[in-house]
This record gives sequence, structure tokens and C-alpha cells, in this order.
Amino acid sequence: MTAPREGWRPGSGEAEAAQAAPAGVRVVMDLRPLQAPERAPLTAAYLEHLLTALDEEPRAGESFAFLLAVDQDDPTADRWEHLEVIGRRLLPPTRLLRSGALTLDPFLLRGASIGSGWHAEKGGAAGSVYCAAAGALPIGSGIPIVASLLDLAPWQLPDAWQKGRAAKFGQRLRARLLKDAAAVIVPSRSAGVDARRLLHVRQAALRVVALAPRTAFRRDAVAGAAVERERLGLGERYAVYEGRFDARHDLDTLLDALAALAAEAPPARVPSEAWPPRIAVVGASPDDRAEISRAASRAGVGEAFVYAQAPDDERLASLVAGARFLVQPVVSDAAGTAAMEALAAGVPVVASAVGALPEIVGPAGILVEPGDPRRLAVAIRAAWSDDTLHAGLRAAALERPAARRTWADVARETRAIWSEAARQAPML
Repeated sequence: MTAPREGWRPGSGEAEAAQAAPAGVRVVMDLRPLQAPERAPLTAAYLEHLLTALDEEPRAGESFAFLLAVDQDDPTADRWEHLEVIGRRLLPPTRLLRSGALTLDPFLLRGASIGSGWHAEKGGAAGSVYCAAAGALPIGSGIPIVASLLDLAPWQLPDAWQKGRAAKFGQRLRARLLKDAAAVIVPSRSAGVDARRLLHVRQAALRVVALAPRTAFRRDAVAGAAVERERLGLGERYAVYEGRFDARHDLDTLLDALAALAAEAPPARVPSEAWPPRIAVVGASPDDRAEISRAASRAGVGEAFVYAQAPDDERLASLVAGARFLVQPVVSDAAGTAAMEALAAGVPVVASAVGALPEIVGPAGILVEPGDPRRLAVAIRAAWSDDTLHAGLRAAALERPAARRTWADVARETRAIWSEAARQAPML
């Protein structure tokens, strides 16, 4: 058995799920990402799926206080019928301050979190916690903070996320508050190691709770793949690239690899019309698609990309399920959600050996060092043309633990951490 890596707390994850159900607590949540999901899609999806799973298995004594921006529609109204929502606090639109919000939000959230946690015990709760998944954390509120640290790019890639003084100070303040959190939930063991190394988070505070694929990826979605191929003008053999045009993604390496493949003759047993590889781009915003298209044109591989514009979960799952493989060249990925969902659909992964990807993908894909277009080209060519290799990777995909994980698992393990951290809110 492989020894646990540094940053992983024994007793976290699946082991905690085997314990008795924890007591319900009052949870204060910043849900502003749900009001503008395009700004932080991973955080918005995390909050949406976590709350939906909690709603499907309500717990006595559990209640929620939602924090929302005053100038945007409330996406939580009539959304979850079994969650006890004791109130909604409206906050100023600090997002308009851009990087400055990282400094102002901790003080605004302090007052909102204290008031929202009062008298939770009278409703049967074991205490209160502040669930920090949106990035900002309250400063000095006295309520235990359980922070879900889904992305480490702001500290792994400071040149992209800490360009100005406000951004640098804001990220440093955020890191300081994370060090004081009662618990820091990370989505992978590698993220725990990086949180220790980059942010000096206490190892005793780290909890590993892996995310889960969306339900649509667990169904037999292959039948819908033909419709999606027809819609996008794809052939039977294509790959999927999921991501945005930002510093986390190693798009330049992908473009260089595709340019090298386009200059080669088609592999044996691959029809000429199926070469070079074509890639369906999903999960990109309109601005992302425009940037990717321009970059691909400059690299001479503009024809290699087809863009799927905002498909719903079922259509996206069908498109992924029909793909030859998911290609995911990145330099930072703490959660590995795209790879996890591809595996759940039985699709192999060709990706960079960074972050959570090695522990998620394992033998169900081909992993290469980031920034190496030659090796990425070799991996793409092999997964594209070698049917024996591809069949083995596909068989391994559904055997990966990530492919079998559910959001009910995530909710159960998260509740256990809330219960462990909860205490009575201070009375001022």
C-alpha cells in the first residue's frame, strides 16, 4: 500500500464517511459565485452541486445563512426545498473593485458572519461555521472557518494573479486567514502538499475531500454523441479540450503539438480525413473562444478546433462520452474535475502530470511533463491511432475511484468536517 503523502490527514475522506452521522450545524455561506458563475465557474459548480447533495439528504439541526450581492438576482430563491435557510444577508457589489475586493471583503464578511451565526443552538444546531469556498474569508469573526481551497493558481502562478499591489496584498491577506482556519478542505492530496508548501497551512487543519463528476456523466451518454458530432460537424474520431484561456492552461504547448502532428503523415489505419486530430473545445467563455481561435490561427492549426457553445450537462456529457480522449494540458489543476468527469464517462485522458491529475488519472491515461510539445504530440498520436492502447486506457477509466465518486460522498464528508469544527457563535 502506498504511504500517504505529506499534507494528507489520516481519517479524512472516505474513512470519515464511515463514522456516525455528524450533528447538524449553522453554516454561513458566501454564494456570490452563483450570481456570476462565469467569473469563477469551478467555485460556482462546487457550491451548486454541494448544496444540491445536501438538500437531497437533509439533516436535523442543520441550517444555512446565505450571503449574496445586493445588485444581482438571487439564484437560491425556491432552489433547494429541504434546506433550512434562516436568512440572506445582502452585501455591497465589491466585485466592481476587482482586486481591491480581496482586501475589503474580509471586513464586510466579518459582520455578516457573526450576525448570521447567532442563536444557532436554539434551532438544534451543534454550533456555527463559516464555509469559505468563494475565496474571501472573514477576518476576526470568531466563527470557525472551514475553507474549501479548490484552486492554488493565485500562489502557484503569482505573475498572473498578483500583478498589482492590491492583488498582492489581497492574496497575502487571504493566505494569512487560511493559516488561521479551523479546517482547510483540499480536493486532492497534491493540493494539500501545495497548501503546506505555498501557504504554510497547518497540516492538522488539512482535510482531503475529492470532488465528484456530475450525474450526467454517469449515464449512458454515448447514444447522444452522434447528435452532438452532427451538430458540431465532427467526425467519429475527435478529442475534447475543456478549459478557459487563462494561465492555468498550457495552450501554447497544445498548439505546438498539433502543429507538429499536422506536418506528419497519418498513422497507419487512420483515415486521411481523420488526420490531423480535431478537438472540440468546451467550457470556454465567448472571450476564451475568441482568444483560443486567434492563437490557433497564428499557430497554423485553426481548423483543428471546433467550439461547443455553452452545452448543458447532458449535451456536454454526450460530447465527452463520444470522444476518443480528453486532452488537458495544464500547469495548475488542484481538483482535476474535467479529467474526473471524462473517466466517469469511460473516456481516457491525455494530460499534464501536474496537480491532482496523476492521482486522478492513474493508468487510465497518458501523462506528460508540462511545456513539452514533443511528448504531448507523441501521447496524442498514440491515443488517437493505437486501438489496442486506447482499449486498455478506456477499460481502466471506469475502474478509477474518481469515476465512482458521487456528490453525496462529498456532502457527507464535508458535513463531518463542519461538525468537527463547529462551535457556538460569539455574542457581541
